[in-house]
Amino acid sequence: MIGVGLLGSGFIAESYADALLDVRNAELVACYSRSSKRSAAFADKWKITACASMEELCADPRIEIVIVALPNEIHLEACEIAARHGKAIICTKPLARTEAEAQKILDVVNAAGVWHGYAESSVFSPNVAKAYEMVQAGGIGKLLTMRAREGHSGPHAPHFWNAETAGGGALLDMGCHTVESARHFFGKDNKVTEVMAWGSTMVHGDKTTGEDTAVALLKFAGGEMATIESSWIERGGMQLRHELVGSAGRLVTDSSVGPVWGFIENPVGYTVEKADAETGWVYPVPEETRAYGFSQQMRHFVDHYVAGKVPSETFEDGVIVNRIIDACYRSMKTGQWEKVA
Repeated sequence: MIGVGLLGSGFIAESYADALLDVRNAELVACYSRSSKRSAAFADKWKITACASMEELCADPRIEIVIVALPNEIHLEACEIAARHGKAIICTKPLARTEAEAQKILDVVNAAGVWHGYAESSVFSPNVAKAYEMVQAGGIGKLLTMRAREGHSGPHAPHFWNAETAGGGALLDMGCHTVESARHFFGKDNKVTEVMAWGSTMVHGDKTTGEDTAVALLKFAGGEMATIESSWIERGGMQLRHELVGSAGRLVTDSSVGPVWGFIENPVGYTVEKADAETGWVYPVPEETRAYGFSQQMRHFVDHYVAGKVPSETFEDGVIVNRIIDACYRSMKTGQWEKVA
């Protein structure tokens, strides 16, 4: 049984803890939070050990894999500590706030020789995985364009709103998913060469200096085009959609549309991430952790770690995603197409 330690106690940490229940050869044994109260509550819920520091968790001999589910600005420090203790590391998206910081994280794990996985859940979502399988089988001919959007009404935790410490706004937070989806579908050896991006703070100027709305165009070396849309201004729950157009057809996925919806007058409790209302028309997503790909992702990572294999998403991918998003931010400032270094 592979012992896992979890750094973080927020929404994504809860999702990862739930996902690990679906991994038969892994066990969550300890957690850490910057808030001792939240750490204790998290540990009590999941029946694990609460650690007082990242150092304590990473030094625990029961732990082989450390999952970093902390705010962006702490990823580098967390990875440094875990790597120093020789732990395998899974880090949530985005890997870092900039390419330069992401490269430091990659350098740290490479120098320590530790196994690493970049936790980009969207490519593991069952519907996205099925669409990828159909594209690979030639079902829609040559893939030509992709339009993907991730949207909701705004982050659930205060640290997301601070663009200075988080590294950006909706584009970094949401766009990292869709950028990696594009690389996944068009081929990682098919590099993004140029980007054009626009972003604006349209609604949440009282909360953030970061963009709450963004659109980016990605040009690939093979001539393909991806349009990615990121939003913190859409009410009514999550938008997680891909539209893939090929020379012989098209495919559409929507991870946030489930088999249940309806109009209710009385609250029923949690229905879906980022739901803005408890009554009226509701669109619950059954088995949300699995629908979003968290369970499949964790199984993939643990299985590859046990087998001593490189996973399909690594910190190298995280660096490239940050590189592309950096170029998008430059384009927002210049209003021009920007080269991806």
